[in-house]
Amino acid sequence: LAIGMTEPSGGSDLAALKTSAVKDGDDWVINGSKTFITNGYSADLIITAVRTDPEKGARGISLFAIPSDAPGFSRGRKLDKVGQDESDTAELFFEDVRLSEEHVLGELGGGFIAMMQKLPQERLGCAISNVAHAKQILVETLQYTKDRKAFGAPIGTFQHNKFLLAELFTSIEVAEAYIDTCVIAHDKGELTPVDAAKAKWWSSQVQNDVLDHCVQLHGGYGFMNEYRVARAWRDARVSKIWAGSNEIMKELIGRDLGL
Repeated sequence: LAIGMTEPSGGSDLAALKTSAVKDGDDWVINGSKTFITNGYSADLIITAVRTDPEKGARGISLFAIPSDAPGFSRGRKLDKVGQDESDTAELFFEDVRLSEEHVLGELGGGFIAMMQKLPQERLGCAISNVAHAKQILVETLQYTKDRKAFGAPIGTFQHNKFLLAELFTSIEVAEAYIDTCVIAHDKGELTPVDAAKAKWWSSQVQNDVLDHCVQLHGGYGFMNEYRVARAWRDARVSKIWAGSNEIMKELIGRDLGL
C-alpha cells in the first residue's frame, strides 16, 4: 500500500495538486504524476489524491484506490535517498488510467478533508518514533562513552561530554513528556492539529540534534555506516521534511497565535 499525495510541482501545498480525474461516461480517466511516494516501488494499491473538480479548490480533491496493474499506470525510478534504505520511494505516473466509480474512496470531493483529518495522527506517530529512535541511539552512545577511553579515562567523564549527555537526556525526556500528553489527548479524541504540529516539529528537531551529538561523541566511528549511530543520523534528517515540513508546522502554530 502507498499513499500518493506529493507531486513534482508542489510538496507542502497539497491543495494545489494537478493530477486530474475527468469523468468519461461511467468511468474516470486519471492523468498526472506523483513523487517521493513511500512504498511506491513495491505497492500493489495506491491511494491517490486527484483533482475531480478544478473549480472547487481543496473541495475538488478526491481519493482513488488505484491498483498497480491498472492500464496506464507506471512507476518511475526507485529514488536514491540519503537514508531510510529499508523503505523504497518512487515516482508514479498515470496516463489515461481508466477506473470505475467503485474506485472512488469516500465521498467525491472529500479527499482533502479526509487527508487533513488524519494528518494529526500521522504527525503524532512521527513524533513518537522520532523520540524513540533518538533515545535508543543516545542510550547506546552513553554506553560507548563509558567504554571508550582517551587520555587514560572514559570519554564520558570529561566535563564537556558529561554536561552534554545531561542536556541530551533532559531534551529527550522533556519531549517524551509532551508527546505522552498528546497521546492521551488523541486517545480521548481531543488532539488538536496545532498540538500535533508542535509535537512533530519539536521531536524531529530534538531527534536530529541528539543524533548529531551522538555522531560527534563517537568520533570517526560515528561516520561509518557499519555503526548504528551513523545510519540513524542519516535516517533522521528526513523527519524534518516529511509529514509536513517543520516550517509548515510552525506556520500552523503561528496562525493559531493570531499571526
